[in-house]
Amino acid sequence: MAKPISIPNTFAGSTSAIPLVYLDQDFTAVSNATNDLATYSNYVVDTGVADAYIANYPANIVTTTVTAGLRLQFKASNANTGASNLQVQVNSVSIGSGAIRLTDGSALAANTIVANAIVDVQYDGTNFQLLSDSSGGKEVITDLTVSGNLAVTGTTGLTGVLTANVANITTANITTANVATMSGTTSYTGTQTFTGSTTALAAVFQDAAEVATVSATAATGTINYDVTTQSVLYYTTDASANWTVNFRGNGTTSLNTLMSTGQALTVVFLVSQGATAYYNNAVTIDGSSVTPKYQGGTAWSSGNASGIDAYSYTIVKTGSATFTVFASQTQFK
Repeated sequence: MAKPISIPNTFAGSTSAIPLVYLDQDFTAVSNATNDLATYSNYVVDTGVADAYIANYPANIVTTTVTAGLRLQFKASNANTGASNLQVQVNSVSIGSGAIRLTDGSALAANTIVANAIVDVQYDGTNFQLLSDSSGGKEVITDLTVSGNLAVTGTTGLTGVLTANVANITTANITTANVATMSGTTSYTGTQTFTGSTTALAAVFQDAAEVATVSATAATGTINYDVTTQSVLYYTTDASANWTVNFRGNGTTSLNTLMSTGQALTVVFLVSQGATAYYNNAVTIDGSSVTPKYQGGTAWSSGNASGIDAYSYTIVKTGSATFTVFASQTQFK
């Protein structure tokens, strides 16, 4: 029991007859004390929805308000998708509610509560602090600083900003130092920055593959090259006219937004050619014309018939919405 139960004793020391109604009153006091949520076997199955949980207790509960220190357990019907709330009810009537938060006061990240987990919370006067780890042992961390060595194995999902080498943590922002030894399958989402030194390379990749888009498309008109989609674009149908290639991040994000001044990227466009050859006669970035610097110093004026022309473009951002493009054309048969 969460607190001592005070039971009135009407009969002790009595020297005269006592009405039986007093006995009923004593038993009523005992019943009320044991049916208080603080002493009740306070487990119920959640009847709410994801992120809005409901702990509904039976009608014989006498508690009328949620007070600091009240500890409750409920079986979650759904996993949470983010910040969550708990409403406490007696016989479907609310007696109080509050946000479910971690013990440091922060809101819940997605899947901190998983479906069918027993969730243990305690009310602090404002929020319900989460006392249980219902995520199945999957630690969800919002900010982590690590000093020393970290070795991790297994399949890993990482989101947000990553400094150094960290695995097996799903997180928003991680700053690490002296981290080594990663194995297993790791998936990174977002920009990862690797910084070397005057005596060490920032990164070494072995057996690395780039993403290529292969499309049964004929080059013609304006072709939008989305650099967030692939490093190599391969059109397998013979070109039908000269074309403009427009480099951008994607349909909603400009290349100027994606890149910082002083950054460069290289992409390749493979174009199939038939008996009549065509060529890339204009280059734009985010819709604005750019005159490339051509390998050999001369702009190409034709394609190469009956083969595949490989166009390589190295794009260097030299200022806001300002780019230098180094271009080359190579025939393959």
